[in-house]
Amino acid sequence: MATHEVTNQAVQPFGLDTADYAPITDALRRAGAAQRLPEVLAAGELASSRHGVELGDLAEAHPPTLRTHDRYGHRVDEVVYDPAYHQLMRHATDLGLHGTPWADDQANPHLVRAAKLLAWGPADAGHLCPISMTYAVVPALRHNPELSRRYEAQLTVRAYDPELAPLDTKRSLIAGMSMTEKQGGSDVRANTTTAVPQADGSYRIVGHKWFTSAPMSDFFLTLAQTPAGVTCFFVPRVLPDGSRNAILLQRLKDKLGNRSNASSEIEYDNAIGWLVGEEGRGVPTIVEMVNMTRLDCTLGTATLMRVGVQQAAFHAAHRKAFGADLIDQPLMRNVLADLAVEAEAATTAALWLADLTDRAADDAQTALLRRIGLSVSKYYICKRGPVHAAEALECLGGNGYVEESRMPRLYREAPLPSVWEGSGNVAALDTLRAIAKQPETLNAYFDEVRKAAGVDKNLDRALASLEQQFSDFDSMQYRARNVVGTMAKVLHGSLLLRFGHPAVAETYTRTRLGADWGDVFGTLPTGVDVGSIIERATPKASMQ
Repeated sequence: MATHEVTNQAVQPFGLDTADYAPITDALRRAGAAQRLPEVLAAGELASSRHGVELGDLAEAHPPTLRTHDRYGHRVDEVVYDPAYHQLMRHATDLGLHGTPWADDQANPHLVRAAKLLAWGPADAGHLCPISMTYAVVPALRHNPELSRRYEAQLTVRAYDPELAPLDTKRSLIAGMSMTEKQGGSDVRANTTTAVPQADGSYRIVGHKWFTSAPMSDFFLTLAQTPAGVTCFFVPRVLPDGSRNAILLQRLKDKLGNRSNASSEIEYDNAIGWLVGEEGRGVPTIVEMVNMTRLDCTLGTATLMRVGVQQAAFHAAHRKAFGADLIDQPLMRNVLADLAVEAEAATTAALWLADLTDRAADDAQTALLRRIGLSVSKYYICKRGPVHAAEALECLGGNGYVEESRMPRLYREAPLPSVWEGSGNVAALDTLRAIAKQPETLNAYFDEVRKAAGVDKNLDRALASLEQQFSDFDSMQYRARNVVGTMAKVLHGSLLLRFGHPAVAETYTRTRLGADWGDVFGTLPTGVDVGSIIERATPKASMQ
């Protein structure tokens, strides 16, 4: 005899359609890329399917393990992944989320890739680290035309080959990045790893790297000191003769989140590498890669925000509390709408940055705008991720605190994009560095945000106040977070006013730029069209 009956649960068997989100389709149509929407919908359908959801669950539940030696005592330095991880990688490369946009001859390749990343990303965040680095490595690798000519096709082909083998024998390649050392962290100029030139044009590299993710990548771009200063090198895991390069995996990091992705400490024990760019120009060279991964940090946080608010809205729409549907309770509507506004702003800005990436190659002004727009958005959006994830989790109550809801996974992932590729302070100061080095970037920024001038009084006031912030440069570093955060909010408000839903745009400027908002989510003022905002955030169907 049954002791109880299960009722009033928001049953969501296999996930929600991750491509069912207006800001994604709006961005594609606005850029004239609507014909590629089926690709995005296919990515969302795969991520939302039982197959996609279960792959993510398996990769999360069975994190990678380190195998330093074989049974006979020989060093092998390999990471063993759950088969689900390799399936996720295969799907991501089939979708063209790695280096494919650099070889895509259709219009808007980077925007389309960003939209597909937003749709596929909810399946699992960890495997997207090597996918992102493979995407980002292409422009940096072009600083060595010979290496680029030799390997770029393997970085862009829609295929996945996980075997460690000589690069020239493989159909496809995965790239990594190895910069951070324990004594320096983000201060890579403090690195002590050294590189000594050899007669054959290669270099011998000796040193320790404190945080190298995806250590099974086919090659790394790494930084090492030469007499000329910090220099960038191409370091393969397997050498052309088939022997393993002297890259020793010392241990894997036990991380807060991002568990399906291996992050390691490695030793270069006279490893062989080849120069990328000029000696002493390693930081500017590898920044070409870092800037692209920063875009993915922004897209990644936007994905987490969207997933969080959609999960919260779905739960509220299918659960009753205190005599009414939870989604109709006034205070819950306030919270959901507030979360939705934040997620839309982040998604709109991230896709705008991807669109700029498509246009920046042929337009110097667009390149300037992308430089500063990416810097301020990476700082602010990624800083907002953890508090957004916490509030979305809380909307599910105790159900959201248990692993089966997958909300804890989202919560553990949320701090990561703000830590990687320059933590909050580094990202904020990078904006000031860009302005100091290229003052025209600030002009490009103000020209862009002024396109919405006169439309909204809160934006106009915030813009005027922001301009005054640049009259005092002596204390600018001390005020960097406040200044850069305000720059981000003004930019995102301008974008929403021009491209977003009127209710979302008005609510954003009234709360984030005006003074009509509290210090937690769910403090929207009265008079906000919460119905329209929540409607846009609530998934319409559950995928089976």
